[in-house]
Amino acid sequence: MATEDPTLRTRDRIARTVLHIVLGLGLLAVAGPFVWMALASVKPEREIRAVPPTWWPETFTLDNFRELFSRLDFPLYFLNSVLVATAVTVGNLLFCSLVGYALAKLRYPGKRILFLAVLGMLMVPGMVTFVPQFVLVSNMGLTNTYAGLILPFLVGPFGVFLMRQFLQSIPDELIEAARVDGAGEFRIFWRVVLPLCRPALATLGILTFLGSWNNFLWPLVVATTEDKYTLPVALALYSVGQNRTDYGLLLSGAVVVVLPVLIVFLFLQRHFLRGIATTGIK
Repeated sequence: MATEDPTLRTRDRIARTVLHIVLGLGLLAVAGPFVWMALASVKPEREIRAVPPTWWPETFTLDNFRELFSRLDFPLYFLNSVLVATAVTVGNLLFCSLVGYALAKLRYPGKRILFLAVLGMLMVPGMVTFVPQFVLVSNMGLTNTYAGLILPFLVGPFGVFLMRQFLQSIPDELIEAARVDGAGEFRIFWRVVLPLCRPALATLGILTFLGSWNNFLWPLVVATTEDKYTLPVALALYSVGQNRTDYGLLLSGAVVVVLPVLIVFLFLQRHFLRGIATTGIK
């Protein structure tokens, strides 16, 4: 029996060690700010502003969270964020999967041009379309309404591209067999195609919910009264004063804002990772 070369074994061990060090440093760089944010949210204001900063709280306090819930109309802003983020997410899951199915599995004139248009929209920065979107929403009389917060984001080019790429991996034979059995296109989509798209839908859902939940600039511009504020807007406006910033309130609010997204990811992480792995670019 041939024995393994000691030199190759040493190189493999060194390579694994280097890889673990690099991954550990990457994890520290990504998770470090979130850990500090969570620890700083239970510190008093003077300790948060201390130089040099400390990691572990010397004085543990929940005053920042008490002030957050007493100063802000937290249930209203939280429900606004949930409503907007959920509506945008559901809209993207429905419309992006429908458009992706049409681009991946149907035959019709101009299909290639439409797909190139989707790719072109992916390359346009969001700030370029921000002002035209706001003018359109304003002319339609949708400023300071939930419709104005939701409608411009019900479908996006990234979601269409993601679903189209995933749907291309579904065998055409399944769809053809359903057509032979007399099923229409909508029935094929709901009964055959959509159940196979769970990994891609989970990926799109998490990314869309995260983007909508953290969206700050659009709600800040469109919502003109407090009853339409989302949580990030309310948190920014109430924590930043004329002469100083209340970092304790800001950090405790940031923890509350992050928690729903973290919970959604924990529930859907298996489908999310599968969706990333199986969505090929053809």
